[in-house]
Amino acid sequence: MENKDRLKIEKVKMPEADPEVRSHSNVEVNSGISKEQAIMEAQRCLNCKNPTCVDGCPVSVNIPKFIKEIEEEKFEDAITTIKQTNLLPAVCGRVCPQEKQCEASCIYTLRMNKPSVAIGYLERFAADYEREQLKLAKAKPAKSNGIKVAVIGSGPAGLTFAGEMATKGCQVTVFEALHKLGGVLRYGIPEFRLPKEIVDYEINTLKDLGVEFRENFIVGKTISFEQLKEEGYKAFFVGSGAGLPNFMNIKGENSIGVMSSNEYLTRVNLMNAGSKESDTPINRGKHVAVIGGGNTAMDSVRTAKRLGAERAMIIYRRSFDEMPARLEEIKHAKEEGIEFLNLNNPVEYIADENGRVKKIVLQKMELSEPDESGRKRPVPIKGSEYEIDVDLVVVSVGVSPNPLIPSEVKELKTSKWGTILTDDNLQTNVEEIYAGGDIVRGGATVILAMGDGRKAANEMYKKLTEK
Repeated sequence: MENKDRLKIEKVKMPEADPEVRSHSNVEVNSGISKEQAIMEAQRCLNCKNPTCVDGCPVSVNIPKFIKEIEEEKFEDAITTIKQTNLLPAVCGRVCPQEKQCEASCIYTLRMNKPSVAIGYLERFAADYEREQLKLAKAKPAKSNGIKVAVIGSGPAGLTFAGEMATKGCQVTVFEALHKLGGVLRYGIPEFRLPKEIVDYEINTLKDLGVEFRENFIVGKTISFEQLKEEGYKAFFVGSGAGLPNFMNIKGENSIGVMSSNEYLTRVNLMNAGSKESDTPINRGKHVAVIGGGNTAMDSVRTAKRLGAERAMIIYRRSFDEMPARLEEIKHAKEEGIEFLNLNNPVEYIADENGRVKKIVLQKMELSEPDESGRKRPVPIKGSEYEIDVDLVVVSVGVSPNPLIPSEVKELKTSKWGTILTDDNLQTNVEEIYAGGDIVRGGATVILAMGDGRKAANEMYKKLTEK
């Protein structure tokens, strides 16, 4: 097919569950594209001589190659190509912000002012087709090289690192503090965006490669680094994430019914606290306010809607243009009836006589000159305060790194924000310890954490084999 014909093809639209149905259930919102849609979308790729899309991928997937294989209906080849650098394709196809990365670097976007090739949709298609249609034989462990390494945390950085090292023949053990595997993929992202069966499938693939997992195991408490060294572990990768929630330190923040998004989503996603039959049920809330404008805030407010909130609100101090959440998530939230109170900021929570939150005092904001982040700075409007009724507030204004590992390894250097400091190869000042993901970045995307895991694995393996 000539490029002039490829340019005429319209970008595929992802089928979605009906907003009225999905806002009252955990059915996955995006339904996935069909084989015919995938082939047609793949035909839009212009087969660039210098494919800039790959430059935008943190794990360097050979995007043109797998898209061409889909176009030629070589679906098994396509998933094989993806998995050469990305062992969690079904996850990435669902939650990776392709619009800011690979798709932002597509030639359509950069030079033609046209919609990019739907790289994320195609990656998801290839992964789902493998799982549902191909039924490929289980992966087999690589020949052992006798090198034993440990991973702290089973989130996207840890899982990626573990898979990369296993394919190189290392004996890998992942230590997870919680009772279920997946880290933020399990406790932080709701079922309607990332079904847990997808997470389980990807983890089982790593188990087939020989990766060992140990749940309910806190390195630094259950066992120390020194004890692990005595057991023969030669090096360590820390991917323990950023699970320490931030708050705003405003009056009334300690009221009953004010909680972090970390607690809210973890209890709902990991502990089934949204069920009335749960041993530890959560306050479901009829008037729920979520403070923040990122993806976690969207996940929280849409979860509240599914748990029966009559009024589910996003309160964000900037406008829609500055909102960091994915455009797709904002669109889905609007479709589901979420209310957006932009250019508003909470200044106080008011509790009833029992100490339970009943109102928020909001102050209206206006935007001034951009700050260091490049976004317009929100400035309070004097005398604009007003109150709204609430019975549940979820604060989603960022997270800080988990402090456990730095407190256990005293010589480990950290930043003033508590993140672990590494060199360009993700090696810390402690020779045998590498780190990546949110514990280094302080809060980022799944795919950036995966990129760290992959890079750290390559660099660690190089050092270990040199020795």
